[in-house]
Amino acid sequence: MSLSVGDRAPEFSLPDQDKQVVSLTDLRGTPVLLVFYPFAFSGICTGELCQLRDELANYTDAGVEVLAISTDPVFSLKAFKAQEGFEFPLLSDFWPHGEVAKAYGVFNEKAGMAVRGTFLVDAEGAVAFAEVNSPGDPREQSGWKDAVAGLAA
Repeated sequence: MSLSVGDRAPEFSLPDQDKQVVSLTDLRGTPVLLVFYPFAFSGICTGELCQLRDELANYTDAGVEVLAISTDPVFSLKAFKAQEGFEFPLLSDFWPHGEVAKAYGVFNEKAGMAVRGTFLVDAEGAVAFAEVNSPGDPREQSGWKDAVAGLAA
């Protein structure tokens, strides 16, 4: 079962595409948008993350840190980031496989991947927005932007 608004966001530490560890605890005091996605280089995921890249100022201007998380290994994420020019960290939930996605209730055991889960964690570590989309169901990002605007209000 995925998290709901008001739940405490599970803590995690994951390597980014450069093998640098990113910890949710270290970001406390800053709102964080967590964007779980199935696989680097796949069609829908690439489209979603490219839209996020192109509209990143909507989040960074509001003081929100954006983190994208998949179960891909760091080497794939490094190539994906370089190819697409992403300016936000791509975190690897590769090993133990999908543990963070499981903690957020967005891991598909059968396929061994994260599903499209999006969580806005406020500066105190509570979930301020939560949305989970089915496999093959692209996300509409307007809800994330509204949630970010709500934090700033």
